[in-house]
Amino acid sequence: MAVYKNITGELTQELLAVGDNLSNPKILLTNIHGAMPCKVDLYIEKKLTGKFYLIKDLLLPVGVTMDHKFTFNNSSKQFGLYIKLTKSAAETPAVDVIIS
Repeated sequence: MAVYKNITGELTQELLAVGDNLSNPKILLTNIHGAMPCKVDLYIEKKLTGKFYLIKDLLLPVGVTMDHKFTFNNSSKQFGLYIKLTKSAAETPAVDVIIS
């Protein structure tokens, strides 16, 4: 079952909650807004312990899809998966996310 999210604006958002029980997800990120690339951070976080970045400061051009597969299992009820968008210019970033 795929998870689809449309994320707009400079923000940090949880993609997978602790205990969602998803193993080895494949993530597709597509910049869908404006004429400028947006900066993307993708990380897992364990509360009170810290963050581990899977992707840091990726400049994602408009219309480009990044396909990333990694080993991750959040069934242990300890880790969540997060995305952070930062605009690269005056435009508001927007990214489509598909997790399968």
